[in-house]
Amino acid sequence: MLTADFQMLNIKPGDRVLDVGCGTGRHACEAFRTLGADVVGIDLNMKDLRKAALTLYFMDGAGDGSWIICSEVLEHIPENRVAIAELVRVLKPGKNLVVSVPRFLPERICWALSSDYHNEPGGHIRIYKKRELLSLLENAGTKCWSVRYKHALHAPYWWLKCLVGHKNDESRSVNLYKRFLEWDIIKHPSCTRMLDKMLNPLIAKSIVFYLRKG
Repeated sequence: MLTADFQMLNIKPGDRVLDVGCGTGRHACEAFRTLGADVVGIDLNMKDLRKAALTLYFMDGAGDGSWIICSEVLEHIPENRVAIAELVRVLKPGKNLVVSVPRFLPERICWALSSDYHNEPGGHIRIYKKRELLSLLENAGTKCWSVRYKHALHAPYWWLKCLVGHKNDESRSVNLYKRFLEWDIIKHPSCTRMLDKMLNPLIAKSIVFYLRKG
């Protein structure tokens, strides 16, 4: 499941893409596989990094960035201003930065339903408002050229998880919804794509900023 929309970015074969907080490499691997980009992924979770590296190895892939993706990361970082400044510093002038975080309202509902959801080590330590994060990003030396909303169908899943216990793997309702999301990701049926598009302005799980360094 991709949060950054590569169709909005003019990434060419051989361009350097830096995926900050890459996890298991969903964006890095897609940039390499479909766009032929030269990708670099960084993450604090070594287990996830090994998975990403193994995926790239089997795809025959093995500084500063022409493009940088930072997806669902800043909400975890105490020194977020320092992190943003570093993202912009290593980005080449005229190139794009894509930043996504949980959207305010769906995330606020998660916090209201479960204190464990955001109090656990490594969890979410803040909820961003749109204008707040946009100001931080632009004051660091970028200009926003688009804002998008993604993954509306995933918001109710997290509300369910928070309601029954976000680490409760026995909930029938959560497991059924998870199967639905997995089916949707694999099959991409037009009906759920249309529903997701309709709901994104209201309850999208993520807000995505597309910015360019001056």
